[in-house]
Amino acid sequence: MKVILRIAKTHLLSKPKQTLVAMLGVTFGIGMFIMMISLMTGLNNFTEDLTKIASADIRMYKDVTEPRLTILDRIHPSGLNQVHSVKPKNESDKIRNALQIAEELRKDPEIVGVAPRLTSQVFYNFGPVKLNGSVAGVDILEEDKLFNLSTKMKAGSLTALMTTSNGLIIGSGLAKKLSAQVGDLLILTTPQGVTYTMKVVGIFQLGLGEIDNVRSYSNISTVQKLLGKDAGFITDLNIKITDYRAAKAKAEKIQSTFGEKAEDWESANATLLAGAIIRDIMTYSVSITLLIVAGFGIYNILNMTIYSKMKDIAILKATGFAAKDVTGIFLTQSLIIGLIGSLLGLVVGFGFSLLLAQVPFDGGDLLSLDSLPINFDPKYYVIGIVFGVLTTALAGWIPSRKAGNIDPIEIIRGI
Repeated sequence: MKVILRIAKTHLLSKPKQTLVAMLGVTFGIGMFIMMISLMTGLNNFTEDLTKIASADIRMYKDVTEPRLTILDRIHPSGLNQVHSVKPKNESDKIRNALQIAEELRKDPEIVGVAPRLTSQVFYNFGPVKLNGSVAGVDILEEDKLFNLSTKMKAGSLTALMTTSNGLIIGSGLAKKLSAQVGDLLILTTPQGVTYTMKVVGIFQLGLGEIDNVRSYSNISTVQKLLGKDAGFITDLNIKITDYRAAKAKAEKIQSTFGEKAEDWESANATLLAGAIIRDIMTYSVSITLLIVAGFGIYNILNMTIYSKMKDIAILKATGFAAKDVTGIFLTQSLIIGLIGSLLGLVVGFGFSLLLAQVPFDGGDLLSLDSLPINFDPKYYVIGIVFGVLTTALAGWIPSRKAGNIDPIEIIRGI
């Protein structure tokens, strides 16, 4: 084995430029793989985080748009009835026994938190201008369990909302539009024309302009009073579970148990997540192509090396080296090239990823993003080096096998 390794080393060092080109091919392939996968998975993770900010793992609500049987279908279920333009009846979107359902759900060990919510569209009065937005009536402590609001506060506190009957926590974008600060009074108007004076007790920033620019939080009782509803009027139950990946199956179980619509976060954000899947496919396709191209480069270089080493192969076999020994020499060369090239590729890829992470990026008013999101997950570095070594090993095995099967007599006759 030592002899095989020594001969392989001699062959590599005898043609340093050729060896360097082969290593650089692997280095470039692995480096680009690491850079691209770090960037694309970072973007996908950022997209997924945005969906988690915008929606709970599971949202339970009453679906008033769900198709229902008409009176003809109920009276003559076996008859042929054709009804056009059926209008839904004036039905409340209140969840029946919402607070009792919430208590039952909290007993489930797979559920981390259940936050009741009542949302209303409102107008924020800003002098002669009325800004459109929404106010969410919540149990602020339960809401914090789901969305970690306490870490998103820019001013004020969540606990201040609990001690202020007309308190309001507004988004940072909305606060900027209204020139509002903690302690200021705001006048809200509902679509029904009811006006209410609210006191700003906090300012939050989730990092998503679609929320920060329009949403505010208040106590459930305050919003119920604003809408003229009773104390049990709840339209949504937001649910957080221990494993958010299992949200779809859990939502189906909750819906069958309580009879209300339960929508998981993936279904609610299907369009957004579809883009992430497409980016994943593109990332892996391009990355694997780079590695395969690097493998073909190794194959061509080793193939040429074998033809240039015909005399050496003839001498080795004539002096007693078996076919497997000759194969081992050239396969060892490809593994050395692959290993060193892959390690250098990891360093290059990490360096490029680090540079990308420092590039300033303006997310505009919609996204709170100062730089590109880069994922430095070690598993992609492991995948890179394993794939790099395997690719070069396969690329080197074919010409190595050919070298082992060469007849030394024919080579000597041709000299």
